[in-house]
Amino acid sequence: MARRRSWTGWAFIGPFLAVFAFVFLAPIAYALYLSLFRTRLIGGTSFAGLENYERALTDPQFWSAAGRVALFLVVQVPIMLFLALLVALAIDSGRLYGKAFFRVTVFMPYAVPAVVATLMWGFMYGSQFGLVGNLNESLGLSLPDPLSPGLMLASIGNIVTWEFVGYNMLIFYSALQVVPRSLYEAAEIDGASQLRVIRSIKLPAIRGALLIATIFSIIGSFQLFNEPAILQSLAPNVITTFYTPNLYAYSLSFSGQQYNYSATVAIVMGVLTVIVAYAVQLRATRKER
Repeated sequence: MARRRSWTGWAFIGPFLAVFAFVFLAPIAYALYLSLFRTRLIGGTSFAGLENYERALTDPQFWSAAGRVALFLVVQVPIMLFLALLVALAIDSGRLYGKAFFRVTVFMPYAVPAVVATLMWGFMYGSQFGLVGNLNESLGLSLPDPLSPGLMLASIGNIVTWEFVGYNMLIFYSALQVVPRSLYEAAEIDGASQLRVIRSIKLPAIRGALLIATIFSIIGSFQLFNEPAILQSLAPNVITTFYTPNLYAYSLSFSGQQYNYSATVAIVMGVLTVIVAYAVQLRATRKER
């Protein structure tokens, strides 16, 4: 009977383990395998050991891309999470009329595919053919070009913020819904202001949701690809092939035919992402204790 129970458990989790191994573990293992080899025009593929990793760690283009997404992370993620938190608190306050409609409206951009959203914003950013260009021509203005080198990263950050504010808002709002109402009643009896309720009850109660949203946002920032890849056709002189690490790995693989080094860049970036996300989680856990 005990053996039958153990096999029953494996039967339940077996399909998931098979899919997990095929979709997640197998590609990582194959990428690790590719990163240990090098393909030459003359001599074919040969074992390279850690040479590709040494090259990645001293590659100025890779570190330029990594530094760019790090700057994007430091600036864009706090702004996006702050806006999402404000919206969630406003909806949860009970003082907002039509909060169901407002909640759906804020969440709706997340339902728009990233490709469509980037194309839409790219058209509005256009200084020659888009909204910015039309405003300049119609009103005689001289608005700065959102696709210029100095504003490109901010323009991408605006697109990403527009896409994911609603997603993070839903995480925060769901966490707020499970806060015991007795805490609010006790605060009301004590005469606590709304600001004090937010600071002493709501924010501590959703600390876990804030941590999850932060980690998801960190991972998403390091994986930045869709937006710069699509905007590259509109500003090819601004968005280079190494604008972000993922775009760099893609260019190495599909344009440069450097599959081995592309796999190495992807693995190094994955390790950096894990380190940063774990450091944030560890710091948040220690602060909570």
